[in-house]
Amino acid sequence: MASTRIREATERDCGDILRMIRELAEYEKLSHQVKISEEVSLCRPPPPRPNLTPISTALRADGFGENPSFHCLVAEVIPAPGELQGPRVVGLGLYYFIYSTWKGRNIYLEDIYVMPQYRGQGIGTKIIKKVAEVALCKGCSQFRLAVLDWNKKAMDLYKSLGAQDLTELEGWHSFRFEEAAMRELAGW
Repeated sequence: MASTRIREATERDCGDILRMIRELAEYEKLSHQVKISEEVSLCRPPPPRPNLTPISTALRADGFGENPSFHCLVAEVIPAPGELQGPRVVGLGLYYFIYSTWKGRNIYLEDIYVMPQYRGQGIGTKIIKKVAEVALCKGCSQFRLAVLDWNKKAMDLYKSLGAQDLTELEGWHSFRFEEAAMRELAGW
């Protein structure tokens, strides 16, 4: 019988991570929003300004470079002895650290994904538990994530594991500024 382990992703996992990011976007009906690539940086430099970092959408550089913008855990199925197939990456938990002015250091789980044929085996729960362990080891006071309003199965899982729905509890709404809006705000 195969077993599953949760481990830190390495640069070698970039292809699998990108594949699962695309699968997740398709599941969420948001494939058109995926602009990330594995290797190529799609830098669009702004007008000359001192000390600016170009906009990057290169997974490898952003996650496994000198100053990573994210961290990633992967769920890997380890075949039973005698099985011909090698280990397979079947899930991910992509996270980064944020800061709460009220609570201090937090961890934010940007995406969690398990391939459909491996769902219902507790892999997602294992990923969440590992992120919680990382958070505690790094001194985080909160573990945050977001879920689409139609994904009741995920919401039920998070609540069963002890998460609080901040929309229900406190009325928070999430906003974002896309690149065009940021350029407008910055006067570019």
